[in-house]
Amino acid sequence: MILQQYKIVFAGSMGAGKTEAIRSLSDVPVLLTEAFNTDQDSHEKLQTTVGIDYGEVTLEDGVKIGLYGTPGQSRFDFIWPVICQGAIGAIILIDHNCDAPLQELETFLETFQNYTDNFAIGITHVDVNSNRHSLSIYKEWLIGQDLFCPLFFIDARKKEDALLLLEALITAVEVNHNISA
Repeated sequence: MILQQYKIVFAGSMGAGKTEAIRSLSDVPVLLTEAFNTDQDSHEKLQTTVGIDYGEVTLEDGVKIGLYGTPGQSRFDFIWPVICQGAIGAIILIDHNCDAPLQELETFLETFQNYTDNFAIGITHVDVNSNRHSLSIYKEWLIGQDLFCPLFFIDARKKEDALLLLEALITAVEVNHNISA
């Protein structure tokens, strides 16, 4: 039974770590909708999300957060607005090693701004081919777009990294909506 008080969506490019972030955070067994990856050109991984991933985390204050993962391929974009209904915000994950990470970031932010005003951004896989793109490109791009949202370089497999991103998003929601505990 789903007993969450709030809903947060994980979105971003295929292979960026959405499923792994939800796995690392969830207090309950994660519901996965993975299938064999037939799009090896986009990302060389065995399986990929084709529906909704779901997990739950209970914060220290007892608040339950539902964690909803979207598929990363645009061919599944019809399900994104459905997943985002009722969400307090979205965590956008971008694989630093993809060919055009800023384009991926821009695309996902533009799309998900239709569903929520609250974002946190996680850049993943910064430990692989780290010379391919400078890490400063993300901050510079956000400033150039007048976008001010939390930005972190994370390993989605590490609970502390994913939790930092989640807590930053919740804090941004509280600040943006003048909510005090």
